[in-house]
Amino acid sequence: MKILITGGAGFIGSNIADFLLDKGCEVHVLDDLSTGFRENINAKAEFHEMDIRSENAFELISGGNFDIVCHHAAQMDVRRSVREPLFDADVNIKGTLNILEAARIGDVKRVIYASTGGAVYGQPEHIPVNEDHPVNPICHYGISKHTVEHYLFLYRYLYGIDYVVLRYPNVYGPRQNPYGEAGVTAIFTLAYLTGAPPVINGDGMQMRDYVHVKDIAGANWMSMDLARTDISGEIFNIGFGIGRSVIELDRIIRGYVGTSLEPSFGPSLPEEILKIALDSSKAERILGWKPEIKFETGLKDLVEYHRPRLAGD
Repeated sequence: MKILITGGAGFIGSNIADFLLDKGCEVHVLDDLSTGFRENINAKAEFHEMDIRSENAFELISGGNFDIVCHHAAQMDVRRSVREPLFDADVNIKGTLNILEAARIGDVKRVIYASTGGAVYGQPEHIPVNEDHPVNPICHYGISKHTVEHYLFLYRYLYGIDYVVLRYPNVYGPRQNPYGEAGVTAIFTLAYLTGAPPVINGDGMQMRDYVHVKDIAGANWMSMDLARTDISGEIFNIGFGIGRSVIELDRIIRGYVGTSLEPSFGPSLPEEILKIALDSSKAERILGWKPEIKFETGLKDLVEYHRPRLAGD
């Protein structure tokens, strides 16, 4: 199977690339390296340094004979989306339209779209949140990511382009860093390892659903089974269904780092969801997916991943 991963030099995309290569797939990576890193790219993958909004990206996809486009390239910083909403929409909506038009012409068999369960639903009415929950984003990022889901429905309706939407929780694991594809787990881990305690926004009781990137890669792989016509056009939450507070996350990471440092506290952010966890029972029932890596195990592995790298610096 010939697969193109947009954003494949980033944290999530590069882990998916490794997973697919181990499965024997022909993997191509499209990334402009604005937030991804060249060192993340597996040597067995073919790399195309391009912006998803570019004519070069359009030509690559429309003429590349790809079976699947696994779309992870995005402006994914919630705070930047609030500061720069036009940029957020330009990348996430216009960039994806460029890909969909190319996929239409190139007869791509399926598009796997990385959406966000942490931002599209807004403040949840109940927890855990299932796919039927009202969609009321409270940040520009959530709106732009959800808008693409409507375009996917349209392109399937008009042109027959097959797709699967995966709504992610907070994803963490190897290669996550606080500079490109920022995540609280990496921010706190690196902060304590470097002796600079992190700042918690608000009271730290905000709750998030955390899933390890290897489990995310598995969900993508299951969604790529082209014989599964029953999953075409489906949306799946990918989560544990259990919320973990920032205070709890901080405590676990401090324990694994082995530090007596403690965080400081800052003002809460209006665009931040207070509590969320994703009900992934649909993904388990239909895809056969459920998370395998426990939160504490994944955090310990993350600390041990970063520790020798910082020592090497």
